[in-house]
Amino acid sequence: MWIRRSNPNYSFPPGLEHNLLWYAFRKFKPQDPIALFEELARRFGPIAHYQIGPEHIVFVNHPEWIREILVVQNDNFVKERTVQRTKMLLGEGMITSEGRQHRAQRQVAQPAFHRQRIGAYADAIVEEAVNLRDSWQAGETLDIAQEMMRLTLRIVARTLFGTELALPQAKALADAINKIMDLYHYLVILPAVETLVHLNAPKVGAFGPARARLDGVVYNMIEDRRRRGSGDSGDLLDMMLAAAGEGPEAEKQLRDQIITIFLAGYETVANALTWTWYLLSENPAARHTLQQEVDAVLAGRTPTLEDVPQLKYCEMALAESMRLYPPAWAMGRRALNDFRLGPYFLPKGTTLLISQFITHREEQYFPDPLRFDPLRFTAEEKAKRPKFVYFPFGAGPRQCIGEAFAWMESVLVMATLAQKWQLQMVPGHRVQPQPLITLRPKYGMKMTVAQVPLGFGNEATSFRKPLSFSRG
Repeated sequence: MWIRRSNPNYSFPPGLEHNLLWYAFRKFKPQDPIALFEELARRFGPIAHYQIGPEHIVFVNHPEWIREILVVQNDNFVKERTVQRTKMLLGEGMITSEGRQHRAQRQVAQPAFHRQRIGAYADAIVEEAVNLRDSWQAGETLDIAQEMMRLTLRIVARTLFGTELALPQAKALADAINKIMDLYHYLVILPAVETLVHLNAPKVGAFGPARARLDGVVYNMIEDRRRRGSGDSGDLLDMMLAAAGEGPEAEKQLRDQIITIFLAGYETVANALTWTWYLLSENPAARHTLQQEVDAVLAGRTPTLEDVPQLKYCEMALAESMRLYPPAWAMGRRALNDFRLGPYFLPKGTTLLISQFITHREEQYFPDPLRFDPLRFTAEEKAKRPKFVYFPFGAGPRQCIGEAFAWMESVLVMATLAQKWQLQMVPGHRVQPQPLITLRPKYGMKMTVAQVPLGFGNEATSFRKPLSFSRG
């Protein structure tokens, strides 16, 4: 039913005068959602309302209301339609499932992410990072986005699933995932897209073969583990196999859980690292500070788990990178029942959109928000801000289960690579964020590899501003 904004039973926030479809060929483009969010935040502040056809959409950019949605009233919301479209790839995995099924999946996976368990992954993470580091040559130009993808793909396969991916396998798998990412907007926007995929229609016909390649990797992992037994690995794959039932439906559910964690575990970390290398390249003073810390803490040896708490500036640089370019750039929820949000009373079926990309750049909480400054994340500075102005891993019952693992992995990888190499942007390479399932660099990240100079030299002390999305 089309519930008009003037309906006396409800009170809507201020917002766009016309239906969004009216603007589609004028100002906002469907493939540029962040530009829309920026415009809504600029014109209407912490909350804005608009409609797409009969659907009510409310964009929220206020920390207390974000908390209300993700934590306080969490039981009244499910993932919105765009997220549900990702079921074509992820099935009923932890990202897309709801209610009892989601809680059961999380309970099975939780032990693999306990503090003691993730500590055991540290040596494998560093070993993979060293292998990558030693494969680079001074002066060569690399797409660091792809290098980070292949590295984190191998790390997730090895640590969580006990599977060794050779570099050709990792490349083939990454290529299949890239193909799916390239189709993301079509999967979200096109009506009856499931039918179009089944018919191998233009634009989306490549989705089926790419998904089949991913499925082949996952089912081979399952078959191989069952054939050779678990031994003493106790990894996430063992936990999932132990909890799985029997029959085709149970096998599909197992596939959905594995592929969800597999993709979430490598894609987000790879993007976070890629944007961090970009920002460090653009801000040599910060890069200099980071390399000084790595040199002082490690003194030439490879990092270990015990070094992670001492690599504070590495962690702060990563945190600031995820403020400016959060891999999970937005999230959506759909209301199951009528609800209140601040002074507003909104109908069931309303879609609520929250964007980390927008909230993380709010000048009220992050002065001079486009400036890259890792010192925003000292303990003292963090204590000055409300909690829900920075939430790169989400919040509430659906907060990312692998957050601690991601922090540890990222810091260890950064320290390992920064020991030997500086990464410098190729002059003229175009950098533009692309909001797909995650926030990727649209044109990759072409960087030149240079050896870290002894003593690091005298670096510039000014910090450059990163590109705004709408100006990128």
